[in-house]
Amino acid sequence: QVQLMESGGGLVQPGGSLRLSCTASGGTSSRYIMGWFRQAPGKEREFVAAATSSAGTVFYGDSVKGRFTISRDDAKNTGYLEMSSLKPEDTAVYYCAGVVIGSVYSAASYRYWGQGTQVTVSS
Repeated sequence: QVQLMESGGGLVQPGGSLRLSCTASGGTSSRYIMGWFRQAPGKEREFVAAATSSAGTVFYGDSVKGRFTISRDDAKNTGYLEMSSLKPEDTAVYYCAGVVIGSVYSAASYRYWGQGTQVTVSS
């Protein structure tokens, strides 16, 4: 049973940067795709980014392309989401997820989920 735990969320001003981490335990993270999703109040869970093992192939949602970077350190069973040029509309709970059966863009494709970490972009 894979367990995922996010960290690194917090309050940041517009235009600022933040790095989220996702640490996996109970399995070998290099064997599965790791993704990031976010959910703002009253909205559906939105795909942010995903990466195959060693970040050989990466995927981004349209709203974060050019601003966010996903990476992985499979030796540490840890994935990262570097967020820059943050906007108030990036405010959400961010979740990491693992294992994909289906489309990487769909939350329904992921089997394992972390508890989420709050990111608030506000002045």
